[in-house]
Amino acid sequence: MPLSPYAAAPFIVIWETTRACDLACKHCRAAAIPARNPAELSTDEAKVLIDDVAAMHPQPNFVLTGGDPMKRPDLEEIIRYAARERGLRISITPSATPLVTRERIEACAEAGLARWAFSIDGATAEAHDFFRGQAGSFAITLQAIEDLKSLSLPLQINTTVSRYNHATLPEIGRLAERLGAVLWSVFFLVPVGRGRVDDALGPHETEDVLRWLEEFSRSAACDVKTTEAPQWRRVLSERRGDAAWAGGAAPDRIGRAPRPVADGDGFVFVSHKGDVYPSGFLPLELGNVRTTPLSEIYRRSDVLLALRDRSRLHGKCGICRYRELCGGSRSRAYAITGDYLESDPYCPYQPDPAEGYRLVRADRRERRDAQVSAGRA
Repeated sequence: MPLSPYAAAPFIVIWETTRACDLACKHCRAAAIPARNPAELSTDEAKVLIDDVAAMHPQPNFVLTGGDPMKRPDLEEIIRYAARERGLRISITPSATPLVTRERIEACAEAGLARWAFSIDGATAEAHDFFRGQAGSFAITLQAIEDLKSLSLPLQINTTVSRYNHATLPEIGRLAERLGAVLWSVFFLVPVGRGRVDDALGPHETEDVLRWLEEFSRSAACDVKTTEAPQWRRVLSERRGDAAWAGGAAPDRIGRAPRPVADGDGFVFVSHKGDVYPSGFLPLELGNVRTTPLSEIYRRSDVLLALRDRSRLHGKCGICRYRELCGGSRSRAYAITGDYLESDPYCPYQPDPAEGYRLVRADRRERRDAQVSAGRA
């Protein structure tokens, strides 16, 4: 039961600045609505959260998401405070709506924004706009990306894989390359919010996509990562050897984690009202930053401590040789089974029972040794 490298601080903190958004995306985990909620964290409360995040060691990356962060008139003030005054690396994932103007992009860049992420879920306007629920979203995205280029802001492209678009992933990947993305982040749909079970790929389809992504990533002009598909790490290890995920002491050249990050283990989510969750896809409320600092919740929550102890996983995830590297999607396990420690139902990999038996015996020895050591202390 090795200690998580993220026991003291997450690698990334996601703050849902607002749940308001003018789009109606089919996969939206938040089921966003057009109007802002008066119960959102205020500017001053946001600064308290930022102070706490900035004081963590090592210092996490801080991502502003939504809903649509562009709905907040204090967005630039928040970015400036976090980046210029507290030294945080700030990224943003806004919606592609008419609120994304060149002037607003310039203001965010001047305030200290480090990276901008846009979603592209179809290689054509028809496919993307269908997924986003708003005509013209694709055109707005492409125009905004041109503005980003002229300001030399690094671009990340996010794509949510579903039954609507998985057959066109090669075209979307090539588009991400042409647009000059430094990173293509491929999200695997979790059935929460507007996302439905029927929209998600099955286990073997997921595996096929991951293997295609591994091939694409070998020659791609941009880096590739996945979200809610930790099996990606197993696929890389199988095809490139364990050294593909050996990890280092610092983020890579584009700011990615040196070691695998998972729900509640290197990753934590703060809602627009200050509620804390292991991730936006895992709706287990852990506390609220209005009453308890995020740093304290992250280090002491029983749920997060369980998520960071892979020996507590159930079923085949608990006896899998890749459990420290992968561990399965805890969000998907919870969404499908109601148990966040259950096996990932969308993983087709079958562990070797003999290896699993050795893992279980090793876990028991470690627990026994820990109890003996505690008794001597």
